[in-house]
Amino acid sequence: QVQLVESGGGLVQAGGSLRLSCAASESIWLNDMGWYRQAPGKQRELVAVFSSGGFTNYADSVKGRFTISRDNVKRTVSLQMNSLNPEDTAVYYCNARRRTLVYWGQGTQVTVVS
Repeated sequence: QVQLVESGGGLVQAGGSLRLSCAASESIWLNDMGWYRQAPGKQRELVAVFSSGGFTNYADSVKGRFTISRDNVKRTVSLQMNSLNPEDTAVYYCNARRRTLVYWGQGTQVTVVS
C-alpha cells in the first residue's frame, strides 16, 4: 500500500504563491499522480494530474496558474500554485492511482485571504 504525505500548505494572501509537495512511500513509476481539493461544503474535485505516461491535465479554474510536476526517482509529486485567490481555499489531497488501486494522502490546508 502506498502512503502519501503532503506538505507545504498554509495561509497566503491573494496573488501569492504556494508549493505543495507529496512524498510517496513506494515507487510511483506506474502510477498516475494527482492533486485534488475539497472546499467546505463542496465535493472533492480534481485540480491536476500527471499520468505515468507523462501527460498532464488541469482543471479549467487553475490552468495557467498551477503546475504539477513529478520526480519518479525521489517518489514525489508537487503542485506549484501561483496567483492564488480566495476561491482556491481548500484542503488539498495527493492522489496515486494505478488500475483499480487508489491511494490518498491526509490532506493539507490551503487558505487564501484577500
